[in-house]
Amino acid sequence: MKLSLIDLSVVPVGGDRHQAVLNTIDTAQRAEALGFERIWLAEHHASNGLIGRAPEVLIPMVAAKTNTIKVGSGSVLLNHYSPYKVAENFTLLAEMFPGRIDMGIGRATNGLYVDIALQRNRNERPHTSDSAEQLAELMAWMHGDFEADHPFHLVNFDRSYQPDAWLLGSSSWSAQAAAYLGMPYAFAGFINPQQAYSISRIYKDQFRPSEKALCSTTPKMILALWVFCAETEEEAARMAAPIALSMKRLMQGDTSSLMESEDRAIELLGGVPPIEPLDDPRMPPRFLIGTPEQIEQSLHAIAEVFEVDEIMIQCGSPHHEKRMRSLELLSQQFKLKQ
Repeated sequence: MKLSLIDLSVVPVGGDRHQAVLNTIDTAQRAEALGFERIWLAEHHASNGLIGRAPEVLIPMVAAKTNTIKVGSGSVLLNHYSPYKVAENFTLLAEMFPGRIDMGIGRATNGLYVDIALQRNRNERPHTSDSAEQLAELMAWMHGDFEADHPFHLVNFDRSYQPDAWLLGSSSWSAQAAAYLGMPYAFAGFINPQQAYSISRIYKDQFRPSEKALCSTTPKMILALWVFCAETEEEAARMAAPIALSMKRLMQGDTSSLMESEDRAIELLGGVPPIEPLDDPRMPPRFLIGTPEQIEQSLHAIAEVFEVDEIMIQCGSPHHEKRMRSLELLSQQFKLKQ
């Protein structure tokens, strides 16, 4: 099984936003040395605790500081941007780092005011109802297959270097869109674990093979999950506490607080997050928490029923070295370097 990584660029306890940048670089370098397949950089806006708001800026920095690991966006929120500009950004990145760039495309709202601030046209309320058109246009730029009577057909656009493309999502819409276009698909199980299996089946059952450059002739899927691994269950559960608290605050509309230390998060939560058993691999718990042996057993069971050969690890923590130790344990247990 292949393991990959999402990096949120968390502001660390006792550090600042510049240290978060340095930690992202260090994470990528260590993930590469440990045998992880790829690292994706997230896009979150108006957050004090997460600095990753422009993956297209972080990607070249990370790629320049590493040698072989694939580097991509997890994701670029296409509903806010021009498909043409996104296509330009990622073909340029592919020219800079051939064969190493992943163009992960998603959509999300960030609150009314942030969504308006991200738009050039302030006269209309932001919406995602044109997501299908946005995605189709982006893929037309990448493949050069606008109709002859389309005005964009006349635009000179060099696509001799291409990234790999992934559609990211947590809903049935994204699964259907990826299947219709024949695109590789990454499902955010850390957002919607309860529907992960049923939505993955939509993708695979409705998949239409495509010979186009950024598409696939067979379904190709990554499942992304929260995973907290440590030498003991107690240490792993403690590691999950800051994220559990941050998610609780987010549900209450709080995006301004920094991520708390493990001790402070446990105090505010009233205890460590519970360790939920994997009763049914089709419905993974919100957080997979455990020792390397327990995590390996759980991920293999999940990968088997989801029919995937790659799991993407989401392991946000304000304690950088503890997070790095978690990645080391996973690499050793899964024998990634072999």
